[in-house]
Amino acid sequence: MTAAETTAASSFVVLQLGSRLFALPSETVIELAPPVRLHRFPHTSRLLSGVIVRRGRIVPVYDAASVLIGRSSSGQRFYLIARRSAEGRGDFVAIPVNGECELATGEMLQPSSDRPAWVIGTLLIGRDTIDVLDFGALATSRTGESQHPSVAELPS
Repeated sequence: MTAAETTAASSFVVLQLGSRLFALPSETVIELAPPVRLHRFPHTSRLLSGVIVRRGRIVPVYDAASVLIGRSSSGQRFYLIARRSAEGRGDFVAIPVNGECELATGEMLQPSSDRPAWVIGTLLIGRDTIDVLDFGALATSRTGESQHPSVAELPS
């Protein structure tokens, strides 16, 4: 591994969608909010599930699991609220998560060229390889295909 293939150790929030693990850079994560009422309305955005109201803001909820694991989220326990943009500005968005989230520190490897645009790197934690997501790119994606099974699978 060369210096060009990695970045300095950073912190990430690791989340579970189905039986897979994904990560977001910790500087984009605002909070892990308890389940609140999801307001649904007619729309044509494939990933948009509805909106929640959190701390006086209307926050769109995106079902990222439909793209990342090939099926919709079910039985979420929390909403992970993040910024779409990592520069400290940008809209807040929420992702329903059905498992515990944790803070992890590690070096992010550059993604392989066959990864979709929303994968900005790969985090190595122990023997697990976890895709690091750019949620802004994921939320605006037009693909409906589930992604590679090489992300960390939780033991059954």
